[in-house]
Amino acid sequence: MTAAPVFDLSNAEWLAHRYVESDDAVRFIYVPRDEHADHAFLIDTLLGQRTTAPDLPADPLLAQPRGRLHFLFHSAFCGSTLLARAISVKGVAMGLSEPAILNDVVGFRRRGASPPAVARAADLALRLLGRPFAPGEAVIVKPSNVLNPLAELLLALEEQSQALFLYAPLETFLISVARKGLHCRAWVRELLEGFVQDNFVHLGFAPNDYFRLTDLQVAAVGWLAQHQYFTSLAARTGQRLASLDADQLTASPEAAIAAVAQHYGLALDAGAVARGPAFSRNSKNGSAYSPETRSNDYAAAKAAHGEEIGMVVTWAEAVANNAGLALAAPNPLLLQA
Repeated sequence: MTAAPVFDLSNAEWLAHRYVESDDAVRFIYVPRDEHADHAFLIDTLLGQRTTAPDLPADPLLAQPRGRLHFLFHSAFCGSTLLARAISVKGVAMGLSEPAILNDVVGFRRRGASPPAVARAADLALRLLGRPFAPGEAVIVKPSNVLNPLAELLLALEEQSQALFLYAPLETFLISVARKGLHCRAWVRELLEGFVQDNFVHLGFAPNDYFRLTDLQVAAVGWLAQHQYFTSLAARTGQRLASLDADQLTASPEAAIAAVAQHYGLALDAGAVARGPAFSRNSKNGSAYSPETRSNDYAAAKAAHGEEIGMVVTWAEAVANNAGLALAAPNPLLLQA
């Protein structure tokens, strides 16, 4: 681990890591730029023990000027970590993958903080995360999808930002949940529990209905809720919010990167990015990975769980139809051949 320099607020390698709610302060840890690629998410369990600066009070930090910040929202299991890593090119942009300080804002809200207090905490986090790693660079923040109920607030705070909603098609998403096993089936239940608490799900279910759903039905409800929300948000924000099908990202990486770069206003060499390490390594553990490996993994999972997945896709389509919801996401990026 690289030795930490003296704390300097202008140095974005001092990551704004946690909102210390009890003291209304921010905790910074040192994470060199080159070490970000070693960690799927910027959370304590992956980052380990780090050099920590003294906690700083929030009020003075709210004077921090805004950087050039954009958002990468996602519905999980769709290559968002890969994309954030791929567009992290020195001199152009830096991707921040699921910074913990934004999760703290969600916890703050769920514990009963007032809307103005939540907005202030979110503003604080975004001002600090938006500090550029080098002059002229943009920062692309990829929040955890537990932040999705706050996406409209984040866009309102960062008025000049662009946002992308990356998603896997429903069947692909359900295959991912099935192949990842019991821990993932438990996770989609935890996610939906939080979404219900956030009043994020408007699909015609009564509270007791969720107890009668299978794991994959629960996963599908969470997926539908996110699509419903981002469809509604796109209607209010226009072209600031675009969407991208994850299957297109993996099938046509150069065209997808070019479209993403144009949406964010980044001067990226899409071909070089598509040929880079992000598309040849597993974004979670760094092992060698390829489209062929991914296709084989998904085919095996579909073969093992195909009947259940097919039934849930049909059921989810009926739920979406009853809610007047299209399964295609809004404002899709146009990929050039």
